[in-house]
Amino acid sequence: MTRTWSTVPADEERYRPLYARVLGLRFVNPGGVLCFLFFEGAVALAVLLALAELVTWWAVLVLPAAVAAMVKLNDMVAEIVIRTAAQVPEQERDRFRRQMEPVVGRASVPSTARALPGGVALAGDPTLGATRPAGPPPEPETGHWPDPTRHDPYR
Repeated sequence: MTRTWSTVPADEERYRPLYARVLGLRFVNPGGVLCFLFFEGAVALAVLLALAELVTWWAVLVLPAAVAAMVKLNDMVAEIVIRTAAQVPEQERDRFRRQMEPVVGRASVPSTARALPGGVALAGDPTLGATRPAGPPPEPETGHWPDPTRHDPYR
């Protein structure tokens, strides 16, 4: 038994649009609306361009054929990609999956801390004591912090 690479089962082949069956598409599976746009849309566009005298009337035959050639080329490229991916060993696939999975856990913090911008140091920094005096910040003599934006006349 030969292995078939077609993505469409044989019993469903008869329900595919005529456009896809005529082109023999095996990997690209356009639906009815897309097949309508590929063929009738290309014919309508070619007729409009010919009526506007932007192209000759040969475009009515050439444009749908060019669209069909591009769809078939896309199908052939998809076949090459799928066959190449099937040849990748399972070990490489597992390694790739492990690399792509998100890792949830704790971040490792280096034992030596680095200084942050603005003169702030992280805990464990040996120069921490030299940058800030130990103890709470000094309070003013009045016992509360002054408000520079508002003046209190009753004080």
